[in-house]
Amino acid sequence: MLIGQYFHTLDDKKRLALPSKFRKEIGKKVVITHGLDNCLFVFTVSGWEEIASRLSSLSIGSSEQRSFSRFMLAGAVETDVDSAGRILVPDFLKEYASLGEKVVVTGVHSRIEIWEETRWSEYKGKVAREADSLAEKLGTIGVI
Repeated sequence: MLIGQYFHTLDDKKRLALPSKFRKEIGKKVVITHGLDNCLFVFTVSGWEEIASRLSSLSIGSSEQRSFSRFMLAGAVETDVDSAGRILVPDFLKEYASLGEKVVVTGVHSRIEIWEETRWSEYKGKVAREADSLAEKLGTIGVI
């Protein structure tokens, strides 16, 4: 299980060292794609295959479903995890997430998210202010 938040840097060559706790679980290749809330999603290859399968089963007759499928699938890149545990973040994904030198790598159970550090801080603050309300909503559907 991928959990926690880790503060890292993106080097001049657009390489990002993944947390050592994550490296054991992800294997030698990962898939990076557009995430939601302007972060990046990183999946194991098997995790991505599952997501891609669900996306490919969406209706091509629905404009919204086509658009979301394109957003996720066309933005996906398979990349190696090098011997130092680093991945290469392509320019178009770096720009999408507004990544600078300082990033936050978070574990969200079955995926990793990569956030620009300031954006992550702002997002966490917003969610913390809404936590009680979110918990009530999740409670009504039996999650909490």
